[in-house]
Amino acid sequence: MKVCMVTTFFGAHSFGGDAAYVDRLSRALVRRGHEVHVFHCVDAFNSVRGNHPLRPYTPPPGLHVHPLESGVGILSPLATQVTGQPFFKAEPLREALDAIDTDVVHFHNISLVGGPGVLKLGRAAVRLMTAHEHWLICPMHLLWKYDKKACDGPECLRCMIAGHRPPQAWRYTGAIDRGLLELDALIFPSRHTLEEHRQRGIGAPMVHLPYFLPDDWTDGIEDEEPKPSPRPYLAAAGRLIKMKGFHRLIPMMKLLPEVDLRIAGTGPYEAELKRLAADLPNVTFEGLLGGHDLARLFHGARAVVVPSLFPETFGYVVLEAFAVRTPVVVHKGGGALYETGVLSGGGLGYQTDAELLLALRRIVHDDILRDDLAHRGYAVRTGEWSETAHVDRYFKLIQSILAGRRNTPRPKYADASARRSTAVENDRLSNI
Repeated sequence: MKVCMVTTFFGAHSFGGDAAYVDRLSRALVRRGHEVHVFHCVDAFNSVRGNHPLRPYTPPPGLHVHPLESGVGILSPLATQVTGQPFFKAEPLREALDAIDTDVVHFHNISLVGGPGVLKLGRAAVRLMTAHEHWLICPMHLLWKYDKKACDGPECLRCMIAGHRPPQAWRYTGAIDRGLLELDALIFPSRHTLEEHRQRGIGAPMVHLPYFLPDDWTDGIEDEEPKPSPRPYLAAAGRLIKMKGFHRLIPMMKLLPEVDLRIAGTGPYEAELKRLAADLPNVTFEGLLGGHDLARLFHGARAVVVPSLFPETFGYVVLEAFAVRTPVVVHKGGGALYETGVLSGGGLGYQTDAELLLALRRIVHDDILRDDLAHRGYAVRTGEWSETAHVDRYFKLIQSILAGRRNTPRPKYADASARRSTAVENDRLSNI
């Protein structure tokens, strides 16, 4: 089977998150003998990277990476942002996605690689899209309003102006609805995010398929003894931006002088966070970690804290913590974090600073509680969130779509409201 992945950021030119999932899924498919091609926009990464370093990245045999560079630099992603079309990237994408031997086209973060216009390419193939962010319902991607708070109502134009983003007039033309009509399935990593999009009127056959970690992600780490640490510590990781909430976590360490906090990651808010921690000897910054280094950091921690203030669509760090038998403490306002971190059984949730402090003290000092949470989290990682379970459901989804096409010709919808009315198709796919 030949699979084409389309995403904005990938490999060396990425910030983690959605790029990590695309890489992990691509490698899982390659390991099973499939041919995978990933198309991503180097121009987009270079236009927003700031001081973010390139990630070391070497694709395995069978994974073909196609970095798209237009020669016009920032004008390429800017054209896509403003028009909602692939523009400078259209020709190479059309050539690959419309090829007769392409079996599956899987769209991911398409915001700057093609916008909704790219969804019309590759019509002969099975056509999937995973919503890694809230881009379909939020021009700022994150439902984070005015860079201050979680979105409590649509004021999109004012929010874009405040965020110094170019306008997207195409969002008011039905372009997203028309693009989604071309999909066979729209995939969400959490039920919370799926329902959020359903309630905001997104019309497409919706499927819940949680993230996963490769089977070998913890090879050599999971069963080894954590590196001895003179003091117990909490770990946190992510891009250092305001909405990740690290600035709410760091002051808590004044009240936990017996515990260290070790933060992995880099980003534009890093200098401000270091200033906030300047007088706290029990807070350290580990820099950008990946792979086994991050796993080892998590493995030795009493807990991984995820203080995100905006609605996450899954929270990969929760899964990464569970993989090394480490529980989590998550902010309940972090969207899917309550679902993945608390309802899974592997962590504690909090809403206020007082609740955060109580949760941290409990998980640091109560060994029985910590071990129970760690066991429950690990069980989810090796079950529903495992590579095998994920890939099995992925192929089952594709087979279901192909079977549906054989039995019933693909319908042509006049508008998105007609697609939203296809309850039978939504129910069939949601049960996969």
